[in-house]
Amino acid sequence: MTSKGMEKMNPSTIGVDISKDTLDAFRLRDGASRRFANDKAGHKALIKWIGKEEVRVVFEPTGAYHRSFEQALDRAGLPLVKVNPRQARPLSQLKGCGSHRSARQDGPSRRRSARPHGCGPRP
Repeated sequence: MTSKGMEKMNPSTIGVDISKDTLDAFRLRDGASRRFANDKAGHKALIKWIGKEEVRVVFEPTGAYHRSFEQALDRAGLPLVKVNPRQARPLSQLKGCGSHRSARQDGPSRRRSARPHGCGPRP
């Protein structure tokens, strides 16, 4: 397979940490990070920031705070990967990330946890 074919199979990954008021996004490809409001305007801004590139968005569901975010990205046609919190926390702890982490630290961790395990977008 050519390198171009591999690029199509391994889309850029964006890890998002979700809280009541904010979304902290981290893009693997270039290490860019940005904070968005967790409301309709913030969802729209995040989708615009992602742009037209092929990506997968990895996040950990957080009570009710992820629902409107998930629906907005689904309507935009973006592939989503929900990480089970019971699996994500132990994995980050095994990697030496600790258990008391801030939202900005969790976005990259979320993104990394999806990559080596071949997590793909939901059907």
